[in-house]
Amino acid sequence: MGRLSRGLVAGAVGTTALEAAGYLDMAVRGRPASRTPERSVRRLARTAGLDLGRGRRARNRRTALGALLGYATGAGVGAGYAVLKRDRMPGRLAPVTLAGAAMLAANGPMSALGITDPRRWSAQDWAADVLPHLAYGVATATTYRMLSRGA
Repeated sequence: MGRLSRGLVAGAVGTTALEAAGYLDMAVRGRPASRTPERSVRRLARTAGLDLGRGRRARNRRTALGALLGYATGAGVGAGYAVLKRDRMPGRLAPVTLAGAAMLAANGPMSALGITDPRRWSAQDWAADVLPHLAYGVATATTYRMLSRGA
């Protein structure tokens, strides 16, 4: 398995960990799912001149496309890590580096689109974002390291 393939697989595993951590937080705190991915899809579709339909069908498409953007982001960050990784990086830095990269890749475009503003987040908002991204970083780094050892 090549470096890029290992990164894509590791990013997909990390995305699963991120999703699980987010859903656990929702269950524990009783909070609703974030609507920022759907709002991002709505804004991107409008900007691109794409018609997603009306009513329930449009909402369902925005939900699905928002989730798919998240999966693509997670796999993409894993692939980017694989391409840019150098053996000189200490293993303990990889999870934090990956968590930060995933947060930037997810929140940067949403901030640029005016969907969210991390400067206005509460401590709970930050925890709800940082902790799942740390789970992503740990799972992605661990998976990549395990797949690389088997290569």
